Amino acid sequence: MMYHEIMIRYGELSLKGKNRNVFIRKLRDNIRRIMKDLPTVKVKAEHDRMYLFAEEGREIEEALKRLPDVFGIQSFSPAVRCKADLDTIKETAERILSHMETEGKTFKVEVRRADKTFPLKTIELQQEMGGHLLPIYPGLVVKMKNPEIRLLIDIREDGAYLSTTTIQGAGGLPAGSNGHALLMLSGGIDSPVAGYLMMKRGLKLDVIHFHSPPFTSEQSKQKVVELAERLSAFGTRIRMHTIQFTEIQQAVQDAVPSALTMTTTRRMMMKIADMVREEIRAKAIVTGESLGQVASQTLDSLSAINEVTSTPVLRPLIAMDKLDIISIAEKIGTYETSIRPFEDCCTIFTPANPATKPKTDKVIYYEGNADFGPMIEKAVAEREIIELPIKKEEDPFSDLL
Repeated sequence: MMYHEIMIRYGELSLKGKNRNVFIRKLRDNIRRIMKDLPTVKVKAEHDRMYLFAEEGREIEEALKRLPDVFGIQSFSPAVRCKADLDTIKETAERILSHMETEGKTFKVEVRRADKTFPLKTIELQQEMGGHLLPIYPGLVVKMKNPEIRLLIDIREDGAYLSTTTIQGAGGLPAGSNGHALLMLSGGIDSPVAGYLMMKRGLKLDVIHFHSPPFTSEQSKQKVVELAERLSAFGTRIRMHTIQFTEIQQAVQDAVPSALTMTTTRRMMMKIADMVREEIRAKAIVTGESLGQVASQTLDSLSAINEVTSTPVLRPLIAMDKLDIISIAEKIGTYETSIRPFEDCCTIFTPANPATKPKTDKVIYYEGNADFGPMIEKAVAEREIIELPIKKEEDPFSDLL
């Protein structure tokens, strides 16, 4: 069956009050952005539904692949629109079922009458449709709960929308509807998952990555670019700020006892992240830390690291088990990229016995052995910024191949 429309149902945003339209507009804009390269796609937002139209069937197929990643959508259905009169609805339903395997399948008709001027009541239309379709498809078995084929008929002012498929959406709130934060993205398994979960709560993200050449390679940096690009598929464009961290990381090794280098390294990262956050006017910093997972993520370590900032630090993974984090990473498509064996600046210079209970006053004392301030300001000023997803240049000869 060739569809030219998709009916989109809102998720949590449907519970919003007077500011509901703000969330609807953000969802509409996010959908338009991820469909930008599909020229015939149009998106129309209404109070309780959103509709996506396309002139090309292949563009509808592509839209169906992309919509499951967009936060703020409860579910969506490829739909056929027809004139809202009984005979046309019957003919359209008959045509839809003709493309399906019906023998021995359980079946139900569901009706939603948004247009109350339609002459038949809900139950009357259900009875009419069942009475018309069951003799044509005698292999169908009526079942009211969890049927295999659910014919949805949505009667609206502009026509009747018929569908037999409901696809689960990502849920949550539209990315960018709940503020702006800076994600510390390392390239490991955890931080992309943290970014995903905060985007699901409506945050728009910039990401910051610390790169220490020649100790970290271009492959490790490219891995992070790919992870950030994957996160951008969930609704909003993402700016990636890459910090040249080699000078600071080497200074930490010279100034601080080995057991405390991990703590000071994280403190320097947090200071830099906070300066970038202030510059881009974000309201929070997001990290992928999970309590007790490694030495730098004990409560004492997190307390010492947090001491450098008064900015809210959001840690959505703080109470999660590693296997649960991996499961989400696999689901969202970041796991295979994250496990590529390239060093990042969180794994180089790792001490043999890092402190798990660092004393903040001692850490501050040893940091006084180096003048980190100018190095931090230089790193922030000279950072590289790219916007994702990266625009793909079209091959002018592609049509000739």
